[in-house]
Amino acid sequence: MPADLFPFVRSFMKSARAVGAIAPSGRQLADVITSEISRSVAPVIELGPGTGVFTRAMLDRGLEQEDIALIEYGSDFVRHLQIRFPNTHIQWMDAGWLSRVELFGHGKTGAVVSGLPLLAMPPKKVMQILDGAFTHLRPGGVFYQFTYAPVCPIPRAILDRMGLKATRFGGACSNLPPAAVYRIRRRPAGMLSRNGPVARLVDGVAG
Repeated sequence: MPADLFPFVRSFMKSARAVGAIAPSGRQLADVITSEISRSVAPVIELGPGTGVFTRAMLDRGLEQEDIALIEYGSDFVRHLQIRFPNTHIQWMDAGWLSRVELFGHGKTGAVVSGLPLLAMPPKKVMQILDGAFTHLRPGGVFYQFTYAPVCPIPRAILDRMGLKATRFGGACSNLPPAAVYRIRRRPAGMLSRNGPVARLVDGVAG
């Protein structure tokens, strides 16, 4: 069994719903979701890095480990990441708490790469994650998300209420299962909905 599979299998056996996949992401998917990542967008936040396939792809694109913050909740994955990428900024935490933490000395990041199973999460949790991610993103920053579903994993209602736009820009047919990749940006009007700030929406959406 490849080394990357050991932490994946342990976490899958503990909670398949939290892992959200039947196998670690493949190299083709990693290449697609990181295709717009370069040193010019550093630093970068990665949500749910798992075994670190996307992390390795970003390092291969010229980023330094110090340029990457890894937000991971699974303890088996965290131990694996600490060994494999000791100089990254590893945070053992729920991605929903992202707005509460300081990363890169309050500096803003150019991209967030997400391996989280958003489709398995309630709307309130998805909004909390997006709110935290865009709090850290600088103007023009991009949130990258992949999905195994035939549609965007973030419902249109949430995108509209948070002032965001999602665009599918690639896919990985050889991944197990096949996956699509979305680029999510702020709309010109910003992150406010027609009804008020994101913080109020997060409080009001039932989970």
